[in-house]
Amino acid sequence: MIVCRTPFRISFAGGGSDLRSFYRHEPGMVVSTSINQYMYISIHPFFYADQMLLKYSRSELVKSADEIKHPILREVLTMFGTGGVDISSVADIPAGTGLGSSSSFTVGIIHALCAYTGRFAGKEYLAATASEVEIERLGEPIGKQDQYAAAYGGLNFITFRPDESVTVESVALDSGSRDELQNRLLMFYTGDTRSAGDILSEQKSNLETSGARREGLRRMTGLAQDLRRELEQKNLDAMGELLHASWQYKKDLASGISNPRIDGYYQAAMAAGAGGGKLLGAGGGGFLLFYVPPERQASVRAALSQLREQQFRFDQAGSVVVYSY
Repeated sequence: MIVCRTPFRISFAGGGSDLRSFYRHEPGMVVSTSINQYMYISIHPFFYADQMLLKYSRSELVKSADEIKHPILREVLTMFGTGGVDISSVADIPAGTGLGSSSSFTVGIIHALCAYTGRFAGKEYLAATASEVEIERLGEPIGKQDQYAAAYGGLNFITFRPDESVTVESVALDSGSRDELQNRLLMFYTGDTRSAGDILSEQKSNLETSGARREGLRRMTGLAQDLRRELEQKNLDAMGELLHASWQYKKDLASGISNPRIDGYYQAAMAAGAGGGKLLGAGGGGFLLFYVPPERQASVRAALSQLREQQFRFDQAGSVVVYSY
């Protein structure tokens, strides 16, 4: 039996520049971190060697990969040619909440199957293969940052180049500064889930037709560079300012990224003392993230008392096999 644990991620700056419609013209750049909220994938031999039992939000019992309804499972099991398995997934946080759960699932399935079949799986292989499955094989209108964040783990500056190469560089923070940064980040669940596909499809189209929106995303990559530099200089308060600036640019990339309810929560948090924040993921729902100095956190929590706060810490390991027997 194999159990693989793969983290979800928080994207701080530059999100959207990992779309091919942007980085095929100029490098995309993001700052993101994996967190200690995980997707768990287990795999072991099924009792019936000529069948597969797949358990996620529903269950499927099939005899061949082409019968599988779940698109990611169908593609990955077809790639590996593996049968006679029982695969289960469990997640700490629901899908559609802006934390990259789909890509964490894809990375986790690939990693678990590599371990099950005795294949070596380096972080670059996991990230690149997951990107191939979601973007090339399934045609999802998404970028690459989620797959790389889930596979590599840690707080990183990630560059996406026109030649399709990706570079992952750790943001150089000592452990004390990293702990202090974590302690100044608060995350709240808006209560809404959504599929990122429609928003990202519109964003992709807008980038191909609108020079103004491309310029906005270019400025967001600049914010990612600024954030890396400020963090490495231990200017943690810059996180709030740069999150706020990034959120203002992001809202202009496509309709549906924000709405009056989300704007109301954001304004309430800022009035209560947050230094800045953003909605995580493509938009429309999920989690709001804020940078809040310690002395103002009680006020922000009170202002958002109707929302559920989600505790988290940074993850450093990325996708790992936690059990093998």
